Amino acid sequence: MPIIGAHALLYTSEPDALRAMLRDVFGFPHVDAGEGWLIFALPPAELGVHPAEGPTYESGTRHQVTFMCDDIEATVRDLRRKGVDVRGEPFNEGWGIHVTLVLPGGVEVLLYQPLHPIAAHGARA
Repeated sequence: MPIIGAHALLYTSEPDALRAMLRDVFGFPHVDAGEGWLIFALPPAELGVHPAEGPTYESGTRHQVTFMCDDIEATVRDLRRKGVDVRGEPFNEGWGIHVTLVLPGGVEVLLYQPLHPIAAHGARA
């Protein structure tokens, strides 16, 4: 039985506002699972496995949702213009350039422009 996809969850104190942002600002296609409960289609995805050590893990992070883009400067300008809370300025870590987005309810996601090969763009085992 093959795995057919992945389903990520974001927990927020402002679910209606976050759903509206994902629908209206990010433009993610969606279906209504009933009573306004929107389920969003995401762009192609990939999964990384990181060691349980270092500052991210030590801060309490165990799982992370990250949105990728091809041009972080243009994407940050566009998101700010649309009212998204972008924390700070993009920072180059070597593996990618990233910045934190703060979504309704204080949900933090990373936005990054990868500087490494992208599995989501068609890599095959």
